[in-house]
Amino acid sequence: MTAQVCLIITIALYLVMMIVVGIIFSKGNEDTGDFYLGGRKLGPFVTAMSAEASDMSSWLLMGIPGLAYISGLADPFWTILGLALGTYLNWLFVAKKVRKQTEILGAITVPEYFSKRFVDKKNILTCISALIIVIFFIPYTASGFAACGKLFNTLFGVNYLLAMIVSAIIIALYCTMGGFKAVCTTDLIQSICMTIALFIVIIFGINQAGGIDAVFDNAKNLPGFFSITSIHDTLTNTAKPYSAITAISMLAWGLGYFGMPHILIRFMAIGDVNKIKTSRRVASVWVVFPWQ
Repeated sequence: MTAQVCLIITIALYLVMMIVVGIIFSKGNEDTGDFYLGGRKLGPFVTAMSAEASDMSSWLLMGIPGLAYISGLADPFWTILGLALGTYLNWLFVAKKVRKQTEILGAITVPEYFSKRFVDKKNILTCISALIIVIFFIPYTASGFAACGKLFNTLFGVNYLLAMIVSAIIIALYCTMGGFKAVCTTDLIQSICMTIALFIVIIFGINQAGGIDAVFDNAKNLPGFFSITSIHDTLTNTAKPYSAITAISMLAWGLGYFGMPHILIRFMAIGDVNKIKTSRRVASVWVVFPWQ
């Protein structure tokens, strides 16, 4: 009971801190450029960590570990490889061009950039790109809220729907109050928390399982668990071949980075174009690091 109370207090303080961040940065937003892009003054470390944390969210902590637990290393391995390649190539080929061109054109959103880049006087491209973002980001955002609901429901027995609504309200508060700077700062805090949490979970899990030797001995008894060319079938306790098509499909996760608005907007907001190389290195290391 004491542990649960401490956990509730810790989470409550964390949520309050997110709102405080929003309040702090609300005072520095003087125009729309400040609100949407932080005045294009983000540092390379914050830019990189914010970009990766906004992408590697609940599915990093709850989705992929569960997939690895059920089926072994094949799916996570090819997914991670695709994400690492996509992250690096996106920063290498897209980041600097997007940063320079959006500043030259005076664009502060991705739809606006398309409109000005291709001289769309009727704003057709603006409407189409905005519509695409809305359609595909509704389920993407909903999955994050769903993870919050499942977390609070599992840990505290809180009503699933209520937990989602409260989480959505808190996120909306610090986003609308503090704008992009608040979003990136909370992303940075969350990325640090995610990294620490992953270490704690690994150490705790190994200890509970009886040590690292016990973990490996158990995994070795699961056919195909450590293979990247076969997959473990929990129903039959056998190894099934991992097809090339499936591997390519998992690698294709990395292609998504080139069109993700929440990643492109970070490119647009970095303060110094010459610091993009630093951001690329930080992002490439961090995107692989949590999986280890």
